[in-house]
Amino acid sequence: MPQESSSVPGVERPNISALDVVRAVVLIIAIGTLALWGFATWPLPWNIILGIGAPLVVLLVWALFLSPKPVLRLHPFLRAAVELLIYVGVTIAWWLMDQPVIGVAFAVVAVGVGVVSGRRSLS
Repeated sequence: MPQESSSVPGVERPNISALDVVRAVVLIIAIGTLALWGFATWPLPWNIILGIGAPLVVLLVWALFLSPKPVLRLHPFLRAAVELLIYVGVTIAWWLMDQPVIGVAFAVVAVGVGVVSGRRSLS
């Protein structure tokens, strides 16, 4: 029986931490929230436009500036500002859906994860 090797030569595996998983969950919740906000709070045809468009804009911004291998590299403080703008938008969406407690809870978790992640990337 061949012995399985945990490391294959020439293959680089990313180091994924629990913080990376939480950041991904926060992003998924942000995208889902913006879709819900678009579909639930606007009349036709705006609900379709915003329900699809708002999450796509956030995904585009994430891919351009915030992904692990961004298309455009920003200074860490600008990167944090872009991330904070996304979190503010999602928090406002929860407030507009008359769910301020969920909005504040999302803001606290998202900003906390962002701060810890930003500090880790600076060191």
